[in-house]
Amino acid sequence: MSDKKPMIDEDKRAADDAVAKELDGVPADMIDEAGDAADASGENLSEALAMMKSELDAAKQEVLYARAETENVRRRMEKDAADARAYAATGFARDVLSVSDNLSRAIEAVPADLQDDERLKGLVAGIAATQRELEKVFGQHGITRVASIGLPLDPNQHQAMLEVPSDSHEPGTVVQEMQSGWMIKDRLLRPAMVAVAKKP
Repeated sequence: MSDKKPMIDEDKRAADDAVAKELDGVPADMIDEAGDAADASGENLSEALAMMKSELDAAKQEVLYARAETENVRRRMEKDAADARAYAATGFARDVLSVSDNLSRAIEAVPADLQDDERLKGLVAGIAATQRELEKVFGQHGITRVASIGLPLDPNQHQAMLEVPSDSHEPGTVVQEMQSGWMIKDRLLRPAMVAVAKKP
């Protein structure tokens, strides 16, 4: 072991001598420039590393934004699909409301004293049963009638057609309904056309 150590020292000394011979005759300012160049390349390396880090951070941020946007689009599509399922019957229901109106008018057109007449009793009962069945089908699809008479005018559900002087009702109260209003779930299908009380 003691023999090997001097050999290693000798090898090191020989290497140092070789480097010294190589540098012998090289001006000192060139050696300094080489050292500065090595320092500059180290600085360039750290600058490049910092730039790559900032680019990586920017790319991560963009990925996060893209994920968030994708999630928003997915939620929006799910909501649109749910709305499409819930309100698919809107156009059809709006058209069928006129049938319901005509059934109501047909019953109202028969005078009260003739509604008990044996000749018209079956007709009136048939029209009333048809109207009840239609309202039952409406209910199964979330279509409900808007309450109006006796309530304050609600511009979100009622359309005031005229004002009626009244002592027995507060001004702004619905006293008459000319056409029924309807909702489909939480959306207005058709506003109720109403008459509103005013001070005489």
